[in-house]
Amino acid sequence: MLAQYVHPSKSGLFRIIRHGRQWRALCQEQEIGRHETAEAALIATRMACPQARLPGELAQWRFIPELALAHSRVSAEGTHWQLAG
Repeated sequence: MLAQYVHPSKSGLFRIIRHGRQWRALCQEQEIGRHETAEAALIATRMACPQARLPGELAQWRFIPELALAHSRVSAEGTHWQLAG
């Protein structure tokens, strides 16, 4: 999982996700656009979905850093369970 800003709304869950050098703006699973900065993604998202009444500053969104999500990554190795006995 990549670093992202998240904000819930009546219109759905909005996310601005770092994707390489760009930031992807999404509502639920639908991509709104790709932008050079997170701020540009926020502006475009607010313009595309004014009914969602999204906050105008990223500081008001929840930021989830990439490291905090590292535990959710699927391991390349299979899970090994130690058997009792």
